Amino acid sequence: MSNRRNYDIAFVGLKPGIHEFEYEISDKFFADYQEQEFRNCIAHVKLSLDKKHGLLLLKFEVGGKLEVTCDRCGNDLPLDLWDEFNIVVKMVEDPEQMNDQEEDP
Repeated sequence: MSNRRNYDIAFVGLKPGIHEFEYEISDKFFADYQEQEFRNCIAHVKLSLDKKHGLLLLKFEVGGKLEVTCDRCGNDLPLDLWDEFNIVVKMVEDPEQMNDQEEDP
C-alpha cells in the first residue's frame, strides 16, 4: 500500500470550494492488487473536488492507454482509455446514518 500515499487528499483541511488534482497512473499503482488482465497502463486522472458543507462532489476524468491480450489470437492489443464520472460523498456525524443508503435510479 506504499504506492497509495501519492493519492491521499487531506480533505478535512480543505476550504469549501473547488479544488483540482491531477494524477499519473501506471502499473505501479496496481502493484498491491492481484494480477491484472492488463499491463503497460499509462493514464492521466483529473479530479475536481467541490467541497460543500456536509458533501464532497467528485468529478473524475480518466484518459490513457493500456495493453490487453486478445482472446482470439493471443496478441497484445493496445486500448485507449477514456471515462468521466461523478461521485457524491455525504459526510455524516452519526454512524447509524451511514446505513441509510440512497440507491441510484
